[in-house]
Amino acid sequence: MGRISAQERRESVIRAAVAEFARTGYHGTSTAAIAKRVGVTQPYLFRLFPDKKAIFVAALVRSIEDTRLAFERAAEGAEGGGEGVLQAMTNAYTQLILKRPETLLMQMQGYVAVAAAEAQGDDLIGEVVRAGWTRIWETVHQPLGADADKTASFFACGMLGNTLTAIGLPASAGK
Repeated sequence: MGRISAQERRESVIRAAVAEFARTGYHGTSTAAIAKRVGVTQPYLFRLFPDKKAIFVAALVRSIEDTRLAFERAAEGAEGGGEGVLQAMTNAYTQLILKRPETLLMQMQGYVAVAAAEAQGDDLIGEVVRAGWTRIWETVHQPLGADADKTASFFACGMLGNTLTAIGLPASAGK
């Protein structure tokens, strides 16, 4: 086996960080836990990232972008106009959350971290979350015909599903 490049190791750290932060949040996750999951030392983590917050932000950006890309790919491959696009994006998101629930849970941890960070005068996490949310909104909004009501309804139903998933109930509990 060949050596793993710093970029590949960085990707491994981000994936591990998504899993760890999704489970225990920013304050409940140690860099030691992330390093252990990846199989590296803590000092090596800090050669790849300047601090724990940078790791958290990278994990948050990854989870947001993975969600955005799921919507984008679904919309591009959808048939049948508006309803087909809506169904394709719904199905893609459902599959993403079923296969990788940490993607959703990481984003929810990010939402929680915004208020705590901003209360301490740190706007970075809030800026990342708001920019990511805006990109996701735009990715969904355009394929839905730029219909604000359809887009809002899509996200409202999604948020119900997110909440049910986060608290361990099946999506059918919201029907």
